[in-house]
Amino acid sequence: MPPYAATIGIVVEDGPDGPTLRLPFTERLLGRPGFLHGGMIAGLLEFAAAAQLRHVLGSDEARIELVTISVDYLRAGHPIETYATALAVRIGGRIANLTAQAWQDNPERPIAAARINLRIFRSEGKG
Repeated sequence: MPPYAATIGIVVEDGPDGPTLRLPFTERLLGRPGFLHGGMIAGLLEFAAAAQLRHVLGSDEARIELVTISVDYLRAGHPIETYATALAVRIGGRIANLTAQAWQDNPERPIAAARINLRIFRSEGKG
């Protein structure tokens, strides 16, 4: 994970279908009083997509960069622990398309969802 992920406290928990990211709540994650900052939620979704892509590729050797992200904020993010997972929709030679969702108390009630395109820079001249 990038240094920023560690700075905001993201924890990666491995699972059979890929990683789940957990963002423990701290006051520094607040935007307006009583609510998570939207940028923190978007960052969590981006990191979930990158972690899932690394899981699918089976390697940490490829460099990954964000191309686009479109976030739909579905519910207010409250000052509690937040989780995120992602799903690889298509992985090409250079671009990967993923979806991600973030939730708090119930994965069936996401607070945000995103469509994310990541650029893959593979070693050995493959991208």
